[in-house]
Amino acid sequence: MSRNLKLTLAYDGHDFAGWQVQPDRLSVQGTLVSAFEHLTGEKTLPQGSGRTDAGVHALAQIATVITNSPIPVDNLVRALNDILPRSIRVLAAEEMPPEFHARRSAVAKTYRYHIYRGAICSPFQARYVYHHPYPLDESRMVQAAALVQGEHDFTSFAAVDPERGKDRSKEGLEVNNVRTIFQSQWQRQADELIYTVRGNGFLHHMVRNLVGTFLMVGKGSLAVADVRRILELRDRSAAAATAPASGLFLVSVEY
Repeated sequence: MSRNLKLTLAYDGHDFAGWQVQPDRLSVQGTLVSAFEHLTGEKTLPQGSGRTDAGVHALAQIATVITNSPIPVDNLVRALNDILPRSIRVLAAEEMPPEFHARRSAVAKTYRYHIYRGAICSPFQARYVYHHPYPLDESRMVQAAALVQGEHDFTSFAAVDPERGKDRSKEGLEVNNVRTIFQSQWQRQADELIYTVRGNGFLHHMVRNLVGTFLMVGKGSLAVADVRRILELRDRSAAAATAPASGLFLVSVEY
């Protein structure tokens, strides 16, 4: 009898080409596929709540997997963690109703982006932050972040994602870049400037593109009010460059 399992995962994204299985490249999803096959003999494809990019980390990514294995969930967690590399941990597993889906059932996600502001970044921290020791007007960045709260079309902050377009067209759906952001704020914690954003969904590279634009505001290259103008233009070329992946964490997924 098949079971629908919900897995809570943490991973260091530094060595992975992102979540999604890719030919000849190491991915989180592909590594899970191999671990499940080794443990149960089944070829199954865990479905994540979203596709984190290469180098992006997760504190609590959610994945669902359909399995016929009778292994109790507590034993499954221990067994998978014995097989998986240390860069991926299964934090919890639980049985869910058949209709539960990691992506389609999600109602909100929270991401955090870490910028290290100190002069020297420890090599033990470097892969988990974006090191930017140069002058920034952090108060302007705080003001700019507040402007993206609410429901907006985030086309200006979405990477061109041909695969997403194909997926939507296969399902007979139009690409919709409207998202609702419930929280968008910067906070200083010691030597780190941390951006927290919570929303009902995120587009490809959206958080890193927002951070890149807020950085330009902090540098004085853009005015605070320019953020609203960029939103209204719905044009990716209007926004700034994508911030590096190393500082980004998927913090939580809500259902």
